[in-house]
Amino acid sequence: MSEKITFEKLKNHYWGAADILRGGLDANEYRQPIMTLLFLKRLNDQFEEKAENLEKQGKSKKASWEDPDYHAFFVPKESRWGELSKTFENIGEKIDKASAAIERANPILEGVLTNISYNDKKKYSDEDLLTLVNHFNEYRLRNSDLENEDIFGQAYEYLLEKFADSAGKKAGEFFTPREVVQLLVEILAPTQKMTICDPTCGSGGMLIWSRKYVQKHKGNPKNLSLYGQERNFGNYGMCKMNMILHGIENFRIEHGNTLSNPLFVEDGKLMTFDRVVANFPFSMDWDNTLATKDEYGRFEYGVPPSKGKADFAFIQHMFFSLNKKGKLAVVCSQGVLFRGGVEGDIRKNFVENDKIEAVIALPSNLFFGTGIPACVLVLNNDKPKERKDHVLFIYAAKDFLDLKKRDILRQEDIKKIISAYENFDDIDKYCHKAHKDEIVENEYNLNIPRYVDISEPEEEIDIQATIDELKKLDKEREKIEAKVNADLKELGFKI
Repeated sequence: MSEKITFEKLKNHYWGAADILRGGLDANEYRQPIMTLLFLKRLNDQFEEKAENLEKQGKSKKASWEDPDYHAFFVPKESRWGELSKTFENIGEKIDKASAAIERANPILEGVLTNISYNDKKKYSDEDLLTLVNHFNEYRLRNSDLENEDIFGQAYEYLLEKFADSAGKKAGEFFTPREVVQLLVEILAPTQKMTICDPTCGSGGMLIWSRKYVQKHKGNPKNLSLYGQERNFGNYGMCKMNMILHGIENFRIEHGNTLSNPLFVEDGKLMTFDRVVANFPFSMDWDNTLATKDEYGRFEYGVPPSKGKADFAFIQHMFFSLNKKGKLAVVCSQGVLFRGGVEGDIRKNFVENDKIEAVIALPSNLFFGTGIPACVLVLNNDKPKERKDHVLFIYAAKDFLDLKKRDILRQEDIKKIISAYENFDDIDKYCHKAHKDEIVENEYNLNIPRYVDISEPEEEIDIQATIDELKKLDKEREKIEAKVNADLKELGFKI
């Protein structure tokens, strides 16, 4: 292939696959089969590329094509794309078997390819699957075919965003808007050798962006350890795919409910991390009876109510997953800032222990499928001396680009927030550095308008200019009336 595949061509190719299944299924149903089959094609093409190169280097054909030790991901013969392309009946069953065989050969891929069954003809007819396979036959996806290796992961992220745009409320389960992810990661400013965890990782965007940040700032991204847990099995598989397609090797993604079954545990204790970043499901129901017998001590600051109030359960889990120098940035609904009862007590404990570093109000329509006003909560176990006993409140809700479906943070909006966070000082009508005493006076209510004056300035009125303008209008009115009266008199009307 002489012409390299560009990012534009690749992303259009990806989205074209969605057209094949879009008519009969909603976005949440056709997202997984398309992305999983795409991943299967990519694994095959990379496997073939490596096998051919091994032969050129003098390895035997048998070693090149049948020895798993020579491949990062080994594709058994029955799972190879050529075999799928020759299948015209019961192709869903064939794909399922091929997927299972690849997972058996590569334990790290457990749950990635088999998190969906293609052998459901009510959803995926042979005709549609054949069309999908033929669509993916259009391009070979070897590294040597691409403009650069990075565009595959970039195009995969693009596809995730497109699916999120079509998925409504379900989108929040697997995708956080990229500009919000960027904001959280830039606040945390990870460096090489750090450990980073997202305990509600969805498709893994927070972790991938953390790696990009380290690379952009001249760190070695291979010296970064990434951890994620996800309760939705389909999203868990997509997260692993996303990591692999971005060329990430040092990661650990687990499937399970973070609140009821945290899986990052060592010697009976929670593992702790340098950075924790997350966008957990807002105001979720949870079984708070689990907290009373929690063996990891995660609810030391209080046990939130069970009905629609899991927010502080997630926040406390994340906070107690920080090491002594760790920092957390998490997206929350703004209700966590002011709701009373047990949540108020939990908030008080965070303030009294001086763990809250910043609270940032975001525009209300940033997220897919919901207009709930959100905020970013920054917790820090190692506040710098000049930030001790202070919390920075930033009102960034007015700075955004207004689009039809949802609003977005522009790069200048993100830079403004980061600059304010780094300077940690007052800016009129934008941010305020509040001492703990001020928060105590407000009874531990962290609602940002209590600390930042967000009122619009009243327009100054020049009284004399207004009087002069009224006099001028009166004179003009008198002239018009005189003209009208003259015209009426001319026509013989009595005035």
